[in-house]
Parts: sequence; structure tokens; C-alpha cells
Amino acid sequence: MAQDYSIIIGTVGQGLGVSSDAGETWTKIRQPIPSEATVRALGVYPDNPHRILAGSDVGIFRSDDNGTTWEKLDSPFDDLQIWSVALDPTNTETIFAGTRPESYRSRDGGKSWDKLNMGVNMECPIGAPRTTNMIVDPRDNRTIWAGIEVDGVYKSLDGGDNWLHMPDLGEDPFHGDIHGMAIKPGSTTSVYCTSPFGIATSEDEGESWDYHYFPKFSENDVRSYCRGILLKADNPDVMFVGNGDFIPGVTGAIQRTNDGGKTWDPVSLPVEPNSVVYWLGTHVDRPNVIVAASLFGYLYVSEDGGDSWKKLKKEFGEIRSVAILPN
Repeated sequence: MAQDYSIIIGTVGQGLGVSSDAGETWTKIRQPIPSEATVRALGVYPDNPHRILAGSDVGIFRSDDNGTTWEKLDSPFDDLQIWSVALDPTNTETIFAGTRPESYRSRDGGKSWDKLNMGVNMECPIGAPRTTNMIVDPRDNRTIWAGIEVDGVYKSLDGGDNWLHMPDLGEDPFHGDIHGMAIKPGSTTSVYCTSPFGIATSEDEGESWDYHYFPKFSENDVRSYCRGILLKADNPDVMFVGNGDFIPGVTGAIQRTNDGGKTWDPVSLPVEPNSVVYWLGTHVDRPNVIVAASLFGYLYVSEDGGDSWKKLKKEFGEIRSVAILPN
């Protein structure tokens, strides 16, 4: 297992970091992605484990060699923040990019883009809302899910042409401040969302939601804040949620469930996080490799499915996205 995977990190103001040896050594990408760029979104192609997209504040980029070299795609994103990317697993020429606000779709591999009019609420508490997550439903590629910061969950049933605003996730507007999303298909399909309150689950296609609230880190905390969510690639009943006291926070945790969300416990980390655990990454070809990043630059790696963890020596400034690729 040792060093047979690459890690790619998207940062705020420090561009992309790439390690081809499981985090031992790192290369900073300088061209064509500017070394001072902000990269909030990474998406590995489901039909090519060595091909990856990076969405930034200066455009969208693609690599075909595990992040060693990159090309810039033609796009309308030079002056837009990209917060999420998604690929259609049945036809990876179809790409979705969640921006601030709303989103875009390409049906020709990124050569041309259509703006998707989702109808998000532009009067949200943070100003222009951010499309922090987009998912092409693995059961039907015409169904597209989107999580909005701060406007809840949207769903399209026709590939992104038209959108439905799903019911509120809770009474507080920030119950719908969507940070992470995941889908677990099955006899009963579960849709998961994380927010500043915790993790919400819907088993009726987003029509209603049940929240799980994690323990507060201090009795003075308003709540226990959550960010990224990850389902283990070979066992989706094992899930991980990035957790912390607030944003950016002064401490954090990785919460794990082995029973589909019925019970949760924090994993044992060798070094206490210095902020909220912001994002997580894995790959279907390396299902036991889980990488988690704190907002303020700590990287944790597990190679046994989350049972044990190490903190990498390399530290970054601010991390916003993480991806794993098999070598």
C-alpha cells in the first residue's frame, strides 16, 4: 500500500499541492494554475483514475497524469469562484461546476458551458450564495443534486435544465447552510447533508430531513460545526464527517460511523486539529485510504479505513479541497 497513491490539495491563496508518494514529498503547481490561486474544488474522473478537474477563482483546469501537468479549459469562470465540480459517471463529457452563485454545465468536456438558472435565493445571509456541492445521482444521471450555502438543497430531474427547491432542512436558515453532501443508494436511498448544525439525512428523496447533532467541544459553543462528509467507497455504512467547534475554529475532530449513521464516535488522531476538519478524500481504487484536512493546513491520513491515523509532516496555509488518485 505504501506510496501507491497521490494526494492533491487545493488551497486558499497557495494554489495546488501535489504529492505522488502518499504525502511524503510535495510539488507546488505553478503553471498554468497560478501559484497564488484559490482552489476550492477537485473532482476525479470516474472513468479514468488519473484524470482530475480543479475548480478555482481563475478558471477550471484538468490533468491527465495524476496532477503532474495541467491544462486550462475554456470557460466563463475567470472571474467566478468555483465551489464544486461534478462529473456524470455515465458520460464524463458532462461536467457540472457550482459557482457563486448558481452553477454551469458543459456537455462537451469543458469546451462550452451553459449557465443553469436554479432560482436560488439571492437574499441569503452571506450575500450571493455558493453552490458548495453538486452530485450526479448514481441511480439516474438525469437527477442532479445541489447543496447551497445558504439556501438548502436543490434537485433537477432533467439533467440541470430545471430545478426544484427541496423543503427546508430545519427551522433555522442555517440548517440549510449546506457544506457537504453524499448519496447512499440502496433499497432505501439516503441523502446526507452537513451544515453548521450537524448532519441531516433524508430517506424520501429530500422531502424531509432528520438531523444528528454532534457533541459540543465546549459548553460555551453555540453548536458543533460540520463541514465535509465522505462515504467509504467499498462500504457506505462507514461514513466520516469533518467536525469542529466553529468556523474556522480552534479545534476539530473526524466523526465516524460504522452503522450507517446510527452511532457516531470521534476517531483517535495523533495531533489535535488546529481548526475545523474541513474536507476529506478517498478513491474507489484505494477505499482504505482516507485523507482529512483541517481548515488551517493539517493533513491526516488513514490507510486502514479510518481505524488509525497519522498526521503528515507537511502543513499548508488554508486547505479547501482534497483528492486521492491511485498511482
